[in-house]
Amino acid sequence: MRTPNYNFERQERDRAKAAKKAEKAAAKAAAKADGNEPRDDAAAHETPPASPSPS
Repeated sequence: MRTPNYNFERQERDRAKAAKKAEKAAAKAAAKADGNEPRDDAAAHETPPASPSPS
């Protein structure tokens, strides 16, 4: 049975996490360059105010 090498395993996890993060950042940058980036601000998700009903 081998003895665990916790530092190495942690570094491998961190390296995989960093690669995934870089991939996401590259995809986001590409989408922004194409102008297809989804907007996260509240105005994009807000519905227009309802017009008052005539009384």
